[in-house]
Amino acid sequence: MTREEKSQIIQDLTAKLAGTNTIYLTDISGLDALTTSNLRRACFKADVSMAVVKNTLLSKAMETSDKDFGELPNVLKGNTAIMTAEVSNAPAKVIKDFRKKSDKPVLKGAFAEESIYIGDDQLDTLVSIKSKEELIGDIITLLQSPAKNVISALQSSGQKLSGILTTLSEK
Repeated sequence: MTREEKSQIIQDLTAKLAGTNTIYLTDISGLDALTTSNLRRACFKADVSMAVVKNTLLSKAMETSDKDFGELPNVLKGNTAIMTAEVSNAPAKVIKDFRKKSDKPVLKGAFAEESIYIGDDQLDTLVSIKSKEELIGDIITLLQSPAKNVISALQSSGQKLSGILTTLSEK
């Protein structure tokens, strides 16, 4: 690979890192072609892009990026596949679902919503992160709940009041 090709790849990776807030670094070494193809297919269905990258090029792209990746460049050892997505828990869900059939991919580290997660033991934490849409839905549900309670209280009070008036009119 020539220097121009390497610099172009670094520029592409830097643009990719700058364009997303969700970056997962995984180890997919040891997967055969069919299993890797199935993983790529699962990523595509979940709107997650996956690419195998050279550690040195990714490390240089992280250095030139304006984001602070903290300890994340230290996990760049061995084979590395980078997963990016718009929804911060989508790659974690893909990894968790895929590991029901296989022991790979192994999570090396992740950068999700300005936070850094190192190690495969962080996978459950990453799965539980709520997306922006889920948080908005929770907030709307919380905001609607008091209004529903007031409306139901008013309706039940109205029924009680009409029952009392009916009883009094009968007497």
